[in-house]
Order: sequence, then structure tokens, then C-alpha cells
Amino acid sequence: MNRNEKAMVLFSGGVDSTTCLGLAIERYGTEHVIPLSITYGQKHTREIEAARNILNYYGLKGAELNLSAVFAHSSCSLLSHSAQEIPQESYASQLEKQPDALVSTYVPFRNGLFLSCAASMALSYECSCIYYGAHQDDSAGSAYPDCSMDFFENMNRAIFEGSGKQVHLEAPFIQCSKAGVIETGLRLHVPYELTWSCYSGGDTPCGRCATCIDRQKAFEANHVQDPALQGI
Repeated sequence: MNRNEKAMVLFSGGVDSTTCLGLAIERYGTEHVIPLSITYGQKHTREIEAARNILNYYGLKGAELNLSAVFAHSSCSLLSHSAQEIPQESYASQLEKQPDALVSTYVPFRNGLFLSCAASMALSYECSCIYYGAHQDDSAGSAYPDCSMDFFENMNRAIFEGSGKQVHLEAPFIQCSKAGVIETGLRLHVPYELTWSCYSGGDTPCGRCATCIDRQKAFEANHVQDPALQGI
């Protein structure tokens, strides 16, 4: 790899994107990594604060983008204007009740929109690739179709062709469980104590929404305590 190449990382301040950030830094070096954080009207604005704290930890300056207007008419429960409550159960339980439906926290084509915007910005920043943290657990069933291998391969093809073959996607965890993501992050000494995952929008993780449940199980699978929960 040419050390002069640069990478853009879709970066939310959560476990998956922060581990992607750690991988990109390992491969390209801090000075060649551009984290991109996107606000989209989410209830859990604590992740924005988390993202900024993590950037300070790594000594990075990130780019920010606000796409809230795009989702103004969506009823997705993850959005601040939605009257729907965040489900207090695992994704598996939600899919058992409605096996052919999307989960209520699916933001319409979010990754497609984010990656398209990132591709345009990556060209401006002269980045040759975009990292994003989709993993196998999120694409299970019909939970998040924009985390699937099919989506990744087709989106990668579109971005590569549409950028004049200058930008491609990297999804290092696309065939990996969330436990595997954390295993990689522990090797990289990712500051998980600074990350935020909870969808409920409170001051402390609720421990009951699907992303809290998945996070807890992934740390348990690695036989370590979630550092973000220490002292809570």
C-alpha cells in the first residue's frame, strides 16, 4: 500500500465504526485518515459527543455532515421527530414477531445515502477508499438490508464506476459477527470506554434496546466487561 493514500471512515462514535477507524489508522496512518460523522436527526445524539471525544483521543480532525432533512418524512423510531418508541428487545425477538418486515430502527436507505455522500467527499479529499462498519449480525434476517454482502458488493461497484474508478469501499466486518468486531478492536486497543451505542437517547445506556443487547453479548463473547459500563 502507498502510504500517501488516504481513507475516509464513516464514523458514528459507536463500536463498529470506531473499530473501523482503528483499522484504517493501522493501515494508513493517522495523518491519512478522514473520519466523516453524519447527523441525520437521530434520538441518540450522545453518539455525536462520543465521536468528538474519540477524535480527540486519536488526535484527529473529522468532517461533519447534516442530512436530517432527508429523513424528515420518515416514521423510523430512531429519529427524534418519530412518535414510535425504540423497541426494548433484541433484533431476533423483533424479527420473530414480523419475520418479513424491517425493524423499526431501520433508517430508509441510510447506508446508501451515507456512502454516496462519502464517495463525493472522498473525491474532494483525495481519498482512495471509504471504510464502513457493516457486520454480519446487522444483516441477519431482514433487520438492516443495507448491511448485507449483496448491498456492499453492488454499492462498491457503483461507487467505483461512478468515481471514475478512483474510490472503492472497504467493509472489513461484512462477514464477521459483532463479537469478531470487538475482538479486532481489543487487539487495536480501541477506546471502547468512549464509544456510544444505545438508541434510546438517555444519559446512560438503557441496556434494553437491541443495540445495547448486541453490544453486551459481543463483549461477553470476548470474556471482557464493556469498559463503557464501568462505574455505571
